[in-house]
Amino acid sequence: MHSGSQAPLRSTRLLDQLRERIRYCHYSLRTEQAYVYWVRWFIRFNGLRHPRQMGATEVEAFLSFLANTRRVSPATHRQALCAIVFLYKHVLGVDLPWLQEIGRPQARRRVPVVLSRDEVARVLAQIEGVYGLVARPLYGSGLRLLEGLQLRIKDVDFDRRVIIVRDGKGSRDRVVMLPAALEQALRDQIAVSRARWARDRAERRPGVWLPDAPSLKYPRAGRKLGLALGIPRAQPVRRSALRRTAPPSPVRSDRRSPPRAGRRASADSQARHRSHPAPLVRHPHA
Repeated sequence: MHSGSQAPLRSTRLLDQLRERIRYCHYSLRTEQAYVYWVRWFIRFNGLRHPRQMGATEVEAFLSFLANTRRVSPATHRQALCAIVFLYKHVLGVDLPWLQEIGRPQARRRVPVVLSRDEVARVLAQIEGVYGLVARPLYGSGLRLLEGLQLRIKDVDFDRRVIIVRDGKGSRDRVVMLPAALEQALRDQIAVSRARWARDRAERRPGVWLPDAPSLKYPRAGRKLGLALGIPRAQPVRRSALRRTAPPSPVRSDRRSPPRAGRRASADSQARHRSHPAPLVRHPHA
């Protein structure tokens, strides 16, 4: 059964149907992973019953468990609810007249703690190697973590001193500034990436991972154009033979990543390791 004008599902298993519908709607891979996670947990929480056999009572019990027992944040609570709503509405084709009766937690407004310019410099100084190269554009150019990890050589324009962010949040592209302090480090990393690419070509390995259909339409394009600038990953999510940038976990959990680097930098940073950096517009040369 399918709702509205949506194409009928070909998969037989529920989670595969969920993945199929999410990809049909062109949601991001991260959204797909999150929705599958929450739907799987929802089913297990209710004793492996099929969602068609459940309704408002089971959904509200699951959401109450998340809020009261697991004490998840309001944003996490909303994400779990969105995953369940997507399952019922777009996969099972079931109307949810009881949805408005389910309570939603109110978002808490917090005043962000902003690191000073000197604190940011001390934190970044403790992040070495390629992880430091990933962290600095996050502050200097305003890149998100995955945008920094998925940055490609062709998107770094040294002549205009800009970085083109492609397929960012909401599948939108944008142009950000390239700080002069990062130029030489990026050039050095490009040389490393090209050397790795040359070794792959000599050993007849596939090229780098390309998103969506270009990898099928231009099978050799990844070997020529889209050299990944970030850290290589041995097992990407969907194409295990192709090179892809690293997942965010090594950058977050590395021993010199920003949280621990902050504790190494100064005692003041210990309480601020999850704070926001100073606004870029105030310190354009940072």
